[in-house]
Amino acid sequence: MPFVPLPGVLRERALAKLLPQNGLLAALPEDVRARLLPHLALADLPAGQQLGQPSGTFARAYFPVAGVVSLLQTAADGSERVVALVGSEGVVGLPRFMTDAAVSRVIVQSAGYGLALGRDQLLEEWARGGTFMRLLMRYNRALAAQKVVLGSCRGLHTLDQQLACLLLMSLDRLPSQEVVLTQEAAARLLGTAPQAVAGAVDRLREAGAASWRRPGLLAAHDGAALRAVACACERRITGEYQRLLSDAPAIASSASGATADTAARRPQRDAMVARGGAERPYGA
Repeated sequence: MPFVPLPGVLRERALAKLLPQNGLLAALPEDVRARLLPHLALADLPAGQQLGQPSGTFARAYFPVAGVVSLLQTAADGSERVVALVGSEGVVGLPRFMTDAAVSRVIVQSAGYGLALGRDQLLEEWARGGTFMRLLMRYNRALAAQKVVLGSCRGLHTLDQQLACLLLMSLDRLPSQEVVLTQEAAARLLGTAPQAVAGAVDRLREAGAASWRRPGLLAAHDGAALRAVACACERRITGEYQRLLSDAPAIASSASGATADTAARRPQRDAMVARGGAERPYGA
């Protein structure tokens, strides 16, 4: 995975502008952010990339700024199912004493980028026992609540409802009305067959909620129609995050209204400056 060190003043300033675009980092006091800033690097998160080792260990934590990361669990029959989604509200790669042993893999679902913090620096700030530690503990509780809700969702709700919920949760973490997701990837995330996903997408299209814009790209047509199909699990998860992380920026819902283009692309331009390279579209 490419990491971009930021030795220059210009790049460090660009990184400082990106830092508030992640909900957890934005909620930190200024002195904590100042301590972390020299140790952060910009990391690309290409779709399909596995983060961390197969053993579940991470050399660094990732604070996404754009994109969606899936936490997967392997079922008894060998299939994989999504147990949680993480976007710009959170972090992946926490120390093992804070993580769920049931999570088998961490995969980038929708391409983006994030800020990477080395394991040693994360543990050093954790050991201070201040705001950083308390915020991560509260976030971990919110993440655990998401896993519980999604786990019960599979036994209680139809595939159409589950797919609509997955789309809403992805859209909440993306700056557009489109989710880069192949039929096969959606089947893996939901623990079902690709043919079953195709049928569910057809029914969402008939309801005027969502359809394939092109192969591998699901587009939401009407947020209200999508929510009408979805179960209440997405709202329960968002409510838990807001309750436990009330002092962090709320997760904006892209499904209920498109983000303004200039606001959506501002962190993208800052990332381009931090990279010193060309701008890359979200989801590319």
